[in-house]
Amino acid sequence: MKLAFKQHSVLPGFGLTLGCTVLYLSLVVLVPLSLLFFRSASLPAAQFWHAVSEPRVVASYKLTFGASLVAAVVNVVFGFIVAWSLVRYRFPGRQLLDALIDLPFALPTAVSGIALTAIFAKTGWLGQFFYPLGIQTAFSPLGVTIALTFIGLPFVVRPLQPALEELDAEVEEAAASLGASRWQTFYRVIVPSVLPALLTGFALAFARALGEYGSVVFISGNKALQTEITSLLIITKLEQYDYAGATAIASVMLVASFAILLGINTLQWWAGRGRLKGV
Repeated sequence: MKLAFKQHSVLPGFGLTLGCTVLYLSLVVLVPLSLLFFRSASLPAAQFWHAVSEPRVVASYKLTFGASLVAAVVNVVFGFIVAWSLVRYRFPGRQLLDALIDLPFALPTAVSGIALTAIFAKTGWLGQFFYPLGIQTAFSPLGVTIALTFIGLPFVVRPLQPALEELDAEVEEAAASLGASRWQTFYRVIVPSVLPALLTGFALAFARALGEYGSVVFISGNKALQTEITSLLIITKLEQYDYAGATAIASVMLVASFAILLGINTLQWWAGRGRLKGV
């Protein structure tokens, strides 16, 4: 006679946990975003189009998306190098370096913005070497990109570290024993294995940069049509009591962010599916 044992879980059942999850996400995410869309939808089409397509707004789109993309790509390259060094090598100060990766998480964004401005200003520690070469770092699009790169690095390194830890070094040794060069081992063995994590880091860094405000507002200089980011423009509209214009611009950024994240998630699914087929 077989006895059936019911498996008990520490957490409540599926129905209760799913209900709490949906309720929490609705209150924190869905309701505010829905109100944003409803406020934007109440505008006449001509007024909405004027609010989101005036030259100052378009210039902020170009700077925000362009600088965010460049910062995310830079973080993917150097974030991979940092994650690889932390996972594969043991050296003095490794734990300190690993802790420093999370510094952008711990620092208030305004503090990091002030620090970056002081460092890259004309008389700053690093800026004094760039300005004689004709390279303006602070109060320029380059300064915006530097700030977005600073706050986005942890979003690339942290997803990559577990993926690299799971990558067995024996696979690389097997590829080398079969005659593969270091470059062939890198792009045929290592990159396919960590590509989902790499895409995740890129998506997180890019999405984080799109909505950044505190670390950019000081180093950008906030020059209209030149160094004004979209999040700052939304704040400016709110301070001028132009709630309709602010919600219209915010809705455009929200839709664009959703579209980009959907594209990245599709690439992740495709990369994971190709990896499973390869196995």
